[in-house]
Amino acid sequence: MDNCFQDHGNNNNGTAVISTVASIAASAMLIRTIVYDYIPHEIINFFNLKFHDMKRFFSSQLTIVIEDFKGVSKNQVYEAAEVYLGSKGTLSAVRVKASKSMEDKNLAFVMDKNQEVCDDYEGVMVRWKLCCEYVASAGNKEHPDDINASLKSEVRSYELTFHMKHRDKIFNSYLPFVLEKAKAIREGNMALKLHTIDYDHYWVGEVKFCHPMSFKTLLIDDELKKEIVDDLEKYVNGKEFYKRIGKAWKRGYLLYGPPGTGKSSLIAAMANYLNYDIYDLDLTSVSTNKDLKNLILGMSNRSILVMEDIDCTIKLPNREEEKEDNNNNNKEADKSEDSKVTLSGLLNAIDGLWSCCGEERIIVLTTNQKEKLDPALIRAGRMDMHIHLSYCTFSAFQQLAFNYLGISQHKLFEEIQGLLGKVQVTPAEISGELTKNINSKEPLQELVRFLHSKDMVQEPQEISDLLPFAVIGSRLQELSCYCL
Repeated sequence: MDNCFQDHGNNNNGTAVISTVASIAASAMLIRTIVYDYIPHEIINFFNLKFHDMKRFFSSQLTIVIEDFKGVSKNQVYEAAEVYLGSKGTLSAVRVKASKSMEDKNLAFVMDKNQEVCDDYEGVMVRWKLCCEYVASAGNKEHPDDINASLKSEVRSYELTFHMKHRDKIFNSYLPFVLEKAKAIREGNMALKLHTIDYDHYWVGEVKFCHPMSFKTLLIDDELKKEIVDDLEKYVNGKEFYKRIGKAWKRGYLLYGPPGTGKSSLIAAMANYLNYDIYDLDLTSVSTNKDLKNLILGMSNRSILVMEDIDCTIKLPNREEEKEDNNNNNKEADKSEDSKVTLSGLLNAIDGLWSCCGEERIIVLTTNQKEKLDPALIRAGRMDMHIHLSYCTFSAFQQLAFNYLGISQHKLFEEIQGLLGKVQVTPAEISGELTKNINSKEPLQELVRFLHSKDMVQEPQEISDLLPFAVIGSRLQELSCYCL
């Protein structure tokens, strides 16, 4: 019986609590209605500000607001945060947006509105939130001074919140880190372009560079390939080194060797490895040294300037010839000299004072005959690395056999290795033979026959190279006498 009375008392107490809460809620609603109907908004806003100031005074959190626009221009910090948080948002945000443009190689992700992402930077926890405030029209009275209202239907901003004690670290280290990280993500996701020049001497960059060559499939000697990759790595990571020694952040490569040995393929592999645009400069399309300088200045950073067959495109007189021309030619000849590209003009464009107006650039010259080039053009400091691409080696053949036939060992490999040691054949020729015989039952046997035929053709030439003409004539005379 006592329990019954006790339960009945508890029920009465619960009912009384619910009634009290309901009465307080109704009173709060009534007070709120009276406040908003009869008290001026200026006074309400004043008390709201005071309340937030008091709350902020006792709070240990600091929030940085990063708006979408800075005046009429896009806020670079906002753009960097958007790119950086795209990689973070896919892991911790509930909603993300996916997009891809023609300029991108991969999908890009961004946070959706009002989503939050946490980030850990060197043990410091920070929280990002994307805030969106809708704007009805350009003349919205609630935002009379907001220039974003005239440009968009909503005002977006990121809120970065962290503990106050980490203020210096966030300002001086974390935000610069976000900017650099976003830059690297953007550069890595951009589709490569192949630029050439039009008749008005301007770069045209609408051609998407889709060459599939990589260092994995490049047909050159393995040791040389490793040496090139190591040199590229030192270059791209050497910004502070170049700054310390007082040199422009650029590097020059001279590729030389017979036709078909992979010079153009190496350039494509370098571009794909570094994710650099290619600027293909045909010197025959450039009229003057001034035009050449303007083209070099018009290149973007993180790019490769290519001048193929530099010994064949135009006649580049050496500096001694240029000096004689200046001393001996009349006024008309001097006027003609001003309307063509000279060696001095080329040297000044790629390695003079103007060369430091851009950074992280690579200059590549290709030639079949290195000895024809002026020493000033290929000296150390201009062409930092001379890469000789010779005839096909056995290691390059092994790569070819794997790429074309999917094999890494065969009974004919030993014979092919011996033939490659004495036959001058380019990787392009072997590629052509493998392509021609790829559907054959014995493609390598066909290749061996081809190499033997090359050996038979080249052997007499090699003998004639070793014997002087006088000796050959004497031997022929002896043979003729013997026959008689």
